[in-house]
Amino acid sequence: MVQDYLNKLERWYKKRGQTITAFSGGIDSSLVLYLSHHFLGNKGVGCISASASLKQKDLDLAIAFCEKYGIKLEIIYTDELNDENYLQNPANRCYFCKNHLYIALTSLKEKYPGYTLLNGSNTDDLGDYRPGLQAANEHRIASPLVDCGINKETVRAIAKYLGLEHWDKPASPCLSSRVPYGDSINTQKLKEIEAAEAILNQHGFRDVRVRHFGPEARIEVPPQEVAKLQELFPVISEAIKNIGFTRCTIDREGLVSGKLNRVLHG
Repeated sequence: MVQDYLNKLERWYKKRGQTITAFSGGIDSSLVLYLSHHFLGNKGVGCISASASLKQKDLDLAIAFCEKYGIKLEIIYTDELNDENYLQNPANRCYFCKNHLYIALTSLKEKYPGYTLLNGSNTDDLGDYRPGLQAANEHRIASPLVDCGINKETVRAIAKYLGLEHWDKPASPCLSSRVPYGDSINTQKLKEIEAAEAILNQHGFRDVRVRHFGPEARIEVPPQEVAKLQELFPVISEAIKNIGFTRCTIDREGLVSGKLNRVLHG
């Protein structure tokens, strides 16, 4: 099955000939970028934004990934944190973020004329609330995984088959996604979230979210790890409070990706 998908993807890439991939360091865009280089060589270029909403750890991993595979990477600096539409954190915040990203990406076409712009969307993304997809459509960003009918599970299967070391890397949405809609975004909040999640990583929790409810840091880990978090909570809570939070709590339901979107369906 994996080889069938790879054959389909190869045909897809060969029709384009030269591509620029919007790269975040996540497994979806990692696979899209890796395959662009695999099938197109130096005509498969990556582009990542060194934004405050991207963890420094993820940026470092993304750069190392490109160095390992000899992939050309352009590092840009997007301007969403100067956009009031983004900072006010409306339900469609992701649209404004992606709009800035794709404007910057489009400007790269002056350096790479004729290149097709790509993102890492897969078919599972089509079933969730993803205002960033609107921006992708407006800027005519192509989605090879969607076009080839590939979902998240298949992305990981292909990446594992190809030997990509981060095939099982947990999803790492942008830091702004940890702030409830309607609460403003600022650089300080993003730094606090990043620092709090780093503390949890240091204690062995790979897949985490720290939701920023003003003075409260609300921790989510997978349900099977909640008991372990409770055991370590006194130490972790103290460390997180030292960042600047006055309260630290555990979400006993456990980690649910996109949990803050629930208010949109209520």
